[in-house]
Amino acid sequence: MAQQQPGEPRKTRGSIKGPLMFSAFFGLLAFFAVLIFASGGSSKTPRFDLAFTGGGIAFIVTLVVAAMLALSYKENAEHLGKGSGVNLSSKNSGPHS
Repeated sequence: MAQQQPGEPRKTRGSIKGPLMFSAFFGLLAFFAVLIFASGGSSKTPRFDLAFTGGGIAFIVTLVVAAMLALSYKENAEHLGKGSGVNLSSKNSGPHS
């Protein structure tokens, strides 16, 4: 459980700015890719309807994936970094038969 004290603000795992910027980048990338490739050439009119749809879908999907990855993050227990594992050092393993 969380070790939150009464009266203290909640600690967040990270800022929301990172996943939003990540999603915005991929949304813009998809927007321009669909805008260029869906029109079928420079002599035809650009398909802004498809570009906005593709960019929006890419933005939402990457934002949901980033949020799911952020929610599934869990820090390791403190005792895991203390050297309590099996066979960490061969000099303390004892005599071999």
